[in-house]
Amino acid sequence: MVEYKCFKCGQNIDSKDLDKRFVCPNCGSKIFFKPRVKVKTVKTD
Repeated sequence: MVEYKCFKCGQNIDSKDLDKRFVCPNCGSKIFFKPRVKVKTVKTD
């Protein structure tokens, strides 16, 4: 399952909660993003 984060309230929301309507159940916002879990570091010479 994919996890989204609400841009307005910051609540983590599972994709199964967003099946029919892509609206935050907490604040009603329609703006979401996928938070990055791992940050890749690259060494420079």
